[in-house]
Amino acid sequence: MTYEATRNNVETYFDRTATKTWERLTSDAPVSGIRATVRAGRDRMRDLLIAQLPDDLHGARILDAGCGTGALAFELAARGADVVGVDISPQLIDIAEKRTPDDLRGSLSFSAGDMLDAGLGPFDHIVAMDSMIYYSADDIARILEGIAPRLYQNMVFTVAPRTPLLMAMWRVGKLFPRSDRSPTMVPHSPEKLAAKVTSGTLRNVERVTSGFYISNALEFRA
Repeated sequence: MTYEATRNNVETYFDRTATKTWERLTSDAPVSGIRATVRAGRDRMRDLLIAQLPDDLHGARILDAGCGTGALAFELAARGADVVGVDISPQLIDIAEKRTPDDLRGSLSFSAGDMLDAGLGPFDHIVAMDSMIYYSADDIARILEGIAPRLYQNMVFTVAPRTPLLMAMWRVGKLFPRSDRSPTMVPHSPEKLAAKVTSGTLRNVERVTSGFYISNALEFRA
């Protein structure tokens, strides 16, 4: 599938199917044991991505690409950054705007749209937590190539690692009719993905595994 087709599938999934689930998962509301492991894994990954950025973010302009309900954007803004949060799902953006703490409103802006929109301008840093996990290696390489001219320092993002469990889930997912599928994560090897990237350098950071949450953090520098 093309980048545009995958992006549209992700938008449809979150706006029509998963909004309530995602709203609950990213809140303090009680969740099932399985979802609790996912919540814990996402908390750990959020901390890991932030750790790849400077401690002092005052004066830094940061893009939160695929910001979802805004948790990562809030933490970056609290550290002094000027944060632009973009998500393909208007419903998730609505939740992020409602959750924005009053003392951060001057440091944050949220909008629904494509995270690759050049009209968003240049950034010192870009974070993309679990928003690129549905794309092929070729798509990710093109994403990084397109972002490189507008990136002053680094971009940290996640992919689904190529583990036996995720590969099995990926193969089973492809058996369903396309109309019945939720967006399927595409597993990647960091080393093979790095070989695709020609517009900068890609560094493997760390893998986070927490029950049903398995994700690998990477850092890109143009």
